[in-house]
Amino acid sequence: MRIHFRFCAIIIALCLFIGNTGAANQEKEWKAASEALIKRVIPEYAKHFKVCIRPETVKKDYFEIETKGKKIVLTGNNPISVASALNYYLKYYCHCQISSNGDNLNMPDVLPLVTEKVRKDTPYTYRACFNYCTFSYTMPWWNWERWQREIDWMAMHGVNMPLAITGQEAVWQNTLCKFRMSDDEIRAFLVGPAYFAWQFMTNIEGWRGPLPQNWIDTHVKLGQKILERERSLGMTPILQGFTGYVPRILQEKYPEAKIKCQGDWYGVTPGPAQLDPMDPLFVQMGRTFLKEQEKLFGTDHIYAADPFHEGQPPVKGEKYLNDVGRTIYETIHSVDTMATIAMQTWSLREGIVKAIPKNKILLLDLSGNRWKKSQFWGRPWVAGIIHNFGGRVFMGGNLEQFSSNAPNLLSNPQAGDLKGIGLFPEASCNNPVIYDAASEITWMHEAPEIKNWVYDYQISRYGKPDGHVQRAWEILLQTVYAQSKKNDPTWEAAICARPVLNFKKVAPNGDIDRDYNQKELWNAWREMLQASQEIKSLSTYQYDLVDISRQCLANLSIPLQKEFAASYEGKDMEAFKNQTKQFLDLMDDMDTLLSTREEFLLGKWIADARSWGKTDAEKNIYEANARNLVTAWGPVTPQAIQYDYSNRQWSGLIKGYYKVRWQMFFDFLLDQKDDETRYSEKNLKFVYGRPGHYANDFYTKLSEWEKAWIEKNDIYPSVPVGDAVEISARLYDKWIEVSRSQDY
Repeated sequence: MRIHFRFCAIIIALCLFIGNTGAANQEKEWKAASEALIKRVIPEYAKHFKVCIRPETVKKDYFEIETKGKKIVLTGNNPISVASALNYYLKYYCHCQISSNGDNLNMPDVLPLVTEKVRKDTPYTYRACFNYCTFSYTMPWWNWERWQREIDWMAMHGVNMPLAITGQEAVWQNTLCKFRMSDDEIRAFLVGPAYFAWQFMTNIEGWRGPLPQNWIDTHVKLGQKILERERSLGMTPILQGFTGYVPRILQEKYPEAKIKCQGDWYGVTPGPAQLDPMDPLFVQMGRTFLKEQEKLFGTDHIYAADPFHEGQPPVKGEKYLNDVGRTIYETIHSVDTMATIAMQTWSLREGIVKAIPKNKILLLDLSGNRWKKSQFWGRPWVAGIIHNFGGRVFMGGNLEQFSSNAPNLLSNPQAGDLKGIGLFPEASCNNPVIYDAASEITWMHEAPEIKNWVYDYQISRYGKPDGHVQRAWEILLQTVYAQSKKNDPTWEAAICARPVLNFKKVAPNGDIDRDYNQKELWNAWREMLQASQEIKSLSTYQYDLVDISRQCLANLSIPLQKEFAASYEGKDMEAFKNQTKQFLDLMDDMDTLLSTREEFLLGKWIADARSWGKTDAEKNIYEANARNLVTAWGPVTPQAIQYDYSNRQWSGLIKGYYKVRWQMFFDFLLDQKDDETRYSEKNLKFVYGRPGHYANDFYTKLSEWEKAWIEKNDIYPSVPVGDAVEISARLYDKWIEVSRSQDY
């Protein structure tokens, strides 16, 4: 008996020792990861910081900042908390900022003391990041250097649950080769690199492929590096689940299986094929997929699963949906008993959700406002923001709403089981103020007073207070960032539109009707131009100045378009000639302005795409992907819908694509001689408010030109040129009186 007691005591002691050793090793690794991040962000100042990893018994993430001796001590329960502490110190003590649109890292010669310890904790368990679309509209061509910077930004802004899909094409290749498919068939099924978002959301297959093997090989390695870094910082990446999306050709390979081939997806063919979750092949394929994924990427036990995304179940009724939800969960659970399903609320179905155990699902509400009808049936959920659609370039969004929605829901008993927040833009790297505000609430229990928050923001963005800049931001907060329209429309410009007289929108879900005083925005432009010379040298300032200038000119393009359209309809061709010349002149000036910033360069987008090619043939495939996405989006056919969905106000794209389209249209209109056959849009086919491909003889010619442009390899500048401040000032002087003369 005594021997047995001693043996048990030894075992217990050994377990405690192993547990303590494991915890100590993790703290050591986290400390090293935190220190490495500081060295990457501010290498010359890293020696002045001390990192302490101190997990607490409470489950909330927290951080502390204090001065001890000559060191700034950053304490947190994990590297994300420490990185957030660093970001807080840089913003509120050093008046510095890193962003996707310029950095201000002009650090003080002597680091400011923290005279009173700062402590922050978060009410949110989950801080998610990325929409599937972000990987296509923003990230398809990113290399490791760019990804490393993004991961650091996420950590510094509290993100702990990023979607991770880079390299998933290798999982599909390793899975499908076990299901009667040849390598050529697999790579023909995989889409081109710019379109992975919609393949992994189960919408399309094969478009802009076949996918080169070199891409698969390089990106499985990139995906592994991304996951390794995210995990080292304490993040829990969301990997892929299996919902039954399969290649259409499997219908031939497995004729006995219940596989339904669906129609085109928004005009993109071929549409997806869906393996019925009730078919035995579903579990077999699902288990294989998940095991192959774990071999390549490991697991963090959370899996994205969005069955029938923007599609319809093959069988009607609640029972079928219950069976689908249960089968999806049980298939994933059979491979990983710790699995949790992460499901977007975009195409949510109650029957599927309720079939999954309550504590094994996390709902991602991309817009943060879909909870009102059902409170998501008591399931845990994340309140997010979308903000941007398609990567369209615009200044806008409701800053106060984005920074207050989740904090207000915390105290709302009707909001259900809110567990987190999320950044879910279709495209990022725009409107940096939006993402700073929406992420800083990670460490707030109540919504910030937005005017005070913006004041602190602009000081960190430009390094010091400036009266002119402050007045500019007061105007921005009252105009573009007070957007009141629902569904976050991304305001568009006439310059990007498919040429037409009766102009309504650019993208199928676009919007051109501003809900703010557009002329007041020119006052913000004027105030920004009067900032101090010291501030004008900053990349952050120059980006913001260019963006405000661009938005003013983009807004102006709409009344100018209406003006020349009215002149044509009124048969005042002399006025029409002068007005269209002015419109094209505006486009040239916008192209010149935007050429000063790499964020607005078509040439960089294309050069980054081509950089992944091993051969000229591969480079050309990637370039065609890059061009296609931001123009026609999908195939140029009479059935097309998505064209100009991802329109961009970019240098190169304005002059080389949009301007050419408008010039062709103007030449066509000027060539109309006979009143009886004179051009009219009375019977013109419109698709979501835009003239369709091949809608008449002119649009047939235009469609063929657009199709040819996508396949070209002409070179556009990939590095910025010109003085942003000088060009902006010149364009303000040139166009201000034109703006004042317009009624808008």
